[in-house]
Amino acid sequence: MPPDFPTPPPVNHDSWKTLRRFLPYLWPADRPDLRMRIVVAMVVVLMAKGIVLLTPLALKRVVDTMALDGNPAMIVALTFVIAYCVGRFSSTLFDNIRNIVFERVGQDATRKLAEDVFARLHRLSLRFHLSRRTGEVTKTIERGTKSIDSMLYFLLFNIAPTIIELIAVALIFYTMFGIELVIATAITVVVYISLTRWITEWRTKLRAEMNDLDGTALSRAVDSLLNYETVKYFGAEHREQERYAKSTGAYAKAAIKSENSLALLNIVQALVMNLLMVAALAFTVWEWSKGRLSVGDLVAVQTYLTQLFRPLDMLGWVYRTIRQGLIDMAAMFGLMDSEVEVQDKPGAPALAIRQPNITFDNVVFGYEPDRTILHGLSFHVPAGGHIALVGPSGAGKSTIARLMFRFYDPWSGRILIDGQDISEVTQDSVRAAIGIVPQDSVLFNDTVGYNIAYGREGADEADIVSAARGASILPFIEKLPKGFDTEVGERGLKLSGGEKQRVAIARTLVKNPPILVLDEATSALDSRTEQDILMTLHQVSENRTSLSIAHRLSTIADADQILVLNEGRVAELGSHAALLERDGLYAEMWLRQQTETRTETGAEAVLAQ
Repeated sequence: MPPDFPTPPPVNHDSWKTLRRFLPYLWPADRPDLRMRIVVAMVVVLMAKGIVLLTPLALKRVVDTMALDGNPAMIVALTFVIAYCVGRFSSTLFDNIRNIVFERVGQDATRKLAEDVFARLHRLSLRFHLSRRTGEVTKTIERGTKSIDSMLYFLLFNIAPTIIELIAVALIFYTMFGIELVIATAITVVVYISLTRWITEWRTKLRAEMNDLDGTALSRAVDSLLNYETVKYFGAEHREQERYAKSTGAYAKAAIKSENSLALLNIVQALVMNLLMVAALAFTVWEWSKGRLSVGDLVAVQTYLTQLFRPLDMLGWVYRTIRQGLIDMAAMFGLMDSEVEVQDKPGAPALAIRQPNITFDNVVFGYEPDRTILHGLSFHVPAGGHIALVGPSGAGKSTIARLMFRFYDPWSGRILIDGQDISEVTQDSVRAAIGIVPQDSVLFNDTVGYNIAYGREGADEADIVSAARGASILPFIEKLPKGFDTEVGERGLKLSGGEKQRVAIARTLVKNPPILVLDEATSALDSRTEQDILMTLHQVSENRTSLSIAHRLSTIADADQILVLNEGRVAELGSHAALLERDGLYAEMWLRQQTETRTETGAEAVLAQ
């Protein structure tokens, strides 16, 4: 069995590197329409910000005009009131127009990145998928894709406009009130941002810890539910609940720390903001008392500071969202950066088969550098031949099937199909030429028809029915109330072992490959079902090159040639009769299995009495 990967190193959360890597998704070279939407959205942002900056001046004029007497003053005041209200409405209008324009950009970037991650996961090696935790991987993808939209929104429509507003307010304050108010505002904003960043960095670490614990809890829940039957077999519900409770308890403690740190952040922000408000308003009142400022100026200062601190008030949340988004995206990019162990060579041609023969030429391979599984293995399967591989556990039988499908590449030696080294041709063409009926036939949580049709893209109803007939499962399907539309359940658990095997055989028949691998396809079945399946497999194997990997020797006694493997080498080779006459390892295995079979039969007879 391939070993697990070691614990992966922490993801490098380099913010600029992550942003640079994401920019092609936000600014796609092949989509000028999306680029235009971004430009239009930014223009709308600037228009909305301009209106926001003008509304306090309109309100100032309203207040100053109201301090005057007479009807003309009232008319002027009403005019500025209307202008102020129109400005507020226009700001909201432009904000929503911006969202409408930009929504397609954000969704398209999210979709494209999610598709790329999904495609990358399918390109990763079998070693990765054997060692992965499904819950953690899916959670990483979910967080990464969901964070994109909110992160883009804050970067483009909160941070950038706030910087523009800070500069504009500084100019307005300098023009209307002098340098003192500008300096006080600048110092306060710097202190505000610094404290917010410091506390948020601390909170980000707490958030990262929460994510890790959340992923652990989810992976344990998924693993437990996927193994529902095993949990029931061993009465381990209480143990599973304890494991899950331990994970959720740790997550709850981390969540409490995170929420308490948020309260601290809000208090610090409010304190800094109100200290500036007190100082600015006191300065304005002092200047008013000297006759240098009007009542409207007081309103304008208060309105500008309120507007300015409204986005800054969200700065901690915005900064944390962006930082968390970058962390989540970096984790997702980390998945994409996982090593693709088996890759096609540049310009590799497709496998062309005329005579589907198989040759293992001095193949050396192991899952770990210090543990070799196959030691210079060599054998040949002629076109149309039926070869069986047998041997004790750990001899390397299933490893041969994995190597044929190029889930791994040999350390040395060659694997040839029709004289072509499979490492020199495309993986897709190699896998298209080989069909497999595995020991554990895992089905998709969909219909019987879908699982059979999965063997070949574009398979029509006639292909499905023909394959079901060839796999001797059509009578069973026709008896089902929904026929081919019957749901098989997760991993096909609604079907019996024999039914699942027949669906797997039908799926392979739809694929119609010239080479067939039977990887202990009946070892998990009872004797009667095994014989039925064997008859079907013999029919399926006709006119195909077949390689049977077997544990029960009785299932491959009619093979053209039997290879007996031991410790990754061919220990014996020959027909069933010749190997028995040789009285070697095969004969010993045969005798042991026959003895076990007679013992089991005798025990069953006693129980029957």
